[in-house]
Amino acid sequence: MDDLIIEYQHYLVSEKMKSENTVKSYVSDLQNYVYYLQQKLMIDDVTFITTEHIQKFMAYLKKLGYSATSSSRALSAIKSFHKFLLIEGRTKINPASNLSSPKLDKKLPTVLSIEEVLNLLESLNDSTPIHHRNKAMIELMYATGLRVSELVTLKLTDLHLTNKMISVKGKGNKERIVPIHDYANQILRDYIIEARSKLVHPTKDSGYVFLNHLGGPLSRQSFFLILKEQCQLAGITKEVSPHTLRHSFATHLLEAGTDLRYIQEMLGHEDISTTQIYTHLSQQKLKEVYKGAHPHDKRK
Repeated sequence: MDDLIIEYQHYLVSEKMKSENTVKSYVSDLQNYVYYLQQKLMIDDVTFITTEHIQKFMAYLKKLGYSATSSSRALSAIKSFHKFLLIEGRTKINPASNLSSPKLDKKLPTVLSIEEVLNLLESLNDSTPIHHRNKAMIELMYATGLRVSELVTLKLTDLHLTNKMISVKGKGNKERIVPIHDYANQILRDYIIEARSKLVHPTKDSGYVFLNHLGGPLSRQSFFLILKEQCQLAGITKEVSPHTLRHSFATHLLEAGTDLRYIQEMLGHEDISTTQIYTHLSQQKLKEVYKGAHPHDKRK
């Protein structure tokens, strides 16, 4: 079964075009699944796996304290794996086909107010090449709604600053074009000319836009720490992650009257239902404004 997981991993990368993070997560979940089948149920052949065996594994995850989100991801990996086995003719039935994922609590993401974003942006400076880089990254993320993985893997060849556009390779290596407004465009241009040239290694240029102090590409973890520190300097007390800027970008565009389809395209969402969460955020804000402003409610 371990060899089948390796085959499945190649299938995810070459045919399904899944992102590196998705592939790692799926493979990790399947390795746990196979280990359970072999060690707990003494099953070492995929043709012997039944729906009941999968249900026992899911119950085992729950007993271990897995969250609904983690259990749902594990089941998605298992369902995809068994579908692959059926397609490849390794099995004659799919024992996972009728299983439903655990119900997830729909938690609305954290979003910064426009005032908080302005405080964050105003706290940035370009006094050193590192500070200049941080300013360009945060300005660009809020201006475009990029995922952090898209931000740190951005290359100079992806920038079309004359046309005020950038090419972005999103999930599944799918490319999209995202517009960038004049101010962020100028900040990015200044960073490349004035600061990046001081960060890049004199004999080796990787071509990445945002570099660390050694001249290599910046990691997602590094950006998370940079953003967290900058939010503290700006007096923002909310729990902020790089995705918070993406959520804020989308929510503020929607509140300004931007069509949901355009926001979907800029964010790189395959399904409009994923983008519709921002309508819930706007409705929640409307309720809060109403509750605080309505005379009868204020009197109460």
